[in-house]
Amino acid sequence: MRFPRPCYALRTGRRFQNVMIGRTLRNRYQVQELLGEGSTATVYLARDIRLNRLVALKVLLPHVRDTVVKRFFQEATAAAQLNHPNIMLLYDVIDDDGANMLVVEYVEGSTLTEFVPASPEDVVSFGRQIAQALHFAHERDIIHRDIKPANIKVTPSRQIKIMDLGLALPREAKRVTAAGMIIGTPAYLSPEQAQAQPLDRRTDIYSLGIVLFELATGELPFNKDDIPALLLQHVKDPPPLPRSINPNIPPALESVILKALEKNPSRRFQTAEAMAQALESVYLREDRIVATQPTPAVPTSMLRVMLADDHTILRKSLASFLSEQDDLMIVGEAADGNAALSKALEVQPDVLLLDLNMPHRSGLDVLPELRARLPMTKVLVLTGRDEEFYIMQALRQGAHGYLLKSASETDLVDAIHKVMLGSMVLGTGVAERVITGALQAGDALNDKDRRLMLLVAAGLDNEQIAARLGQPLMEVVEGLARCMNRLGARDRYSAALAAIRRGYVLLDELQALS
Repeated sequence: MRFPRPCYALRTGRRFQNVMIGRTLRNRYQVQELLGEGSTATVYLARDIRLNRLVALKVLLPHVRDTVVKRFFQEATAAAQLNHPNIMLLYDVIDDDGANMLVVEYVEGSTLTEFVPASPEDVVSFGRQIAQALHFAHERDIIHRDIKPANIKVTPSRQIKIMDLGLALPREAKRVTAAGMIIGTPAYLSPEQAQAQPLDRRTDIYSLGIVLFELATGELPFNKDDIPALLLQHVKDPPPLPRSINPNIPPALESVILKALEKNPSRRFQTAEAMAQALESVYLREDRIVATQPTPAVPTSMLRVMLADDHTILRKSLASFLSEQDDLMIVGEAADGNAALSKALEVQPDVLLLDLNMPHRSGLDVLPELRARLPMTKVLVLTGRDEEFYIMQALRQGAHGYLLKSASETDLVDAIHKVMLGSMVLGTGVAERVITGALQAGDALNDKDRRLMLLVAAGLDNEQIAARLGQPLMEVVEGLARCMNRLGARDRYSAALAAIRRGYVLLDELQALS
């Protein structure tokens, strides 16, 4: 059935809207009232007489360009593939004698804009529902490209409904925008959109991060009035910490938001499903530890990881790799012992990867204070030192694991999860040395003997050692004999080599004496 001609003769503005009210389209959709209007389309409330239900009619205005018409029906193509409780349903498409309209689910409620700012509980609930809906769309090769509060409705039962799929892009659809054209709402654009780069599903994850930031804080992370300056903020500027604006935000929720807002897509959540899972775990008890539980195949929470290592290239490459894991969030880095302690106290990570040899204060030096002041933080030593002394000292001072830098990336990720679950992790080559060290614990050198062997290894004779230590010569001789016996050495030279080999005498200490 063709559309009644009068509604097309009156082409624009209020007259166009007025003639629509009260009409019955296709002998089925009875237009009741105006719901909203924009620059390209008008939305009406109508009743579907055949099924006796309310629907919304999204009617494209007659004056719009051909590209807008194409995008309008692209929305229909996208929406037709999506049947999800958190996505607005498409019922019908009308393209009849110049009349272009979509018949969609009528959703009661308010847009998400009305909920800004929201409680952390609502941020988690709304964010999880949006992420689950996006995952459903992404699995069908559709990205939304315009996630923002105005495009999301909340029903009276607090169910999320993602609306407007006008910019959604099915995999098989041809782009209807010019190359290099920026499409979307500037305040919620991803860095890729801001630079007119090719997009994938992670662009929606960034936009959702902006939405959750605004919900949680009442503010946008980037809010320049000038659009070019705003786009540059998306590309260059780090977002402020949400908890600096609203201290009531749980640290775990802040971590989820910040990971979603990573500039580099590879450091964001790689799927919306992973983001939904991270949101779902925000209110799980942070101190859950089940020592016998195996590492879960699917992450149950977002782990906040900090790295302390003075080798910048290694530290940065590790940070980049770990950030690509959906359940890990890098919350801090440090290049020396003092900075490691202060940064860890500031960010309170779940897991601290700690190198031992660092400037100012070594990892061994700060480890006891870290354990005393941050009892909930798991410390995983990640070092190149495999001497028994280093290993045993680190474990005695409270490290939850000891891993060599030669370990694979898979082993490192696995170790992070295991220490968080309460397991002691000893990397390849470390466990054997721990066993050896434990067996030899009765023959271990104490600090006094270590100092003696250090001076022997430095080339001092007995008289010089006695003078340096302020001890009688006979006491030095007796101490040397005791050390030779414990180390199984036949002379002072062999004892010095054994002490170095087993880590009782460190090469750094020898260099400091020279």
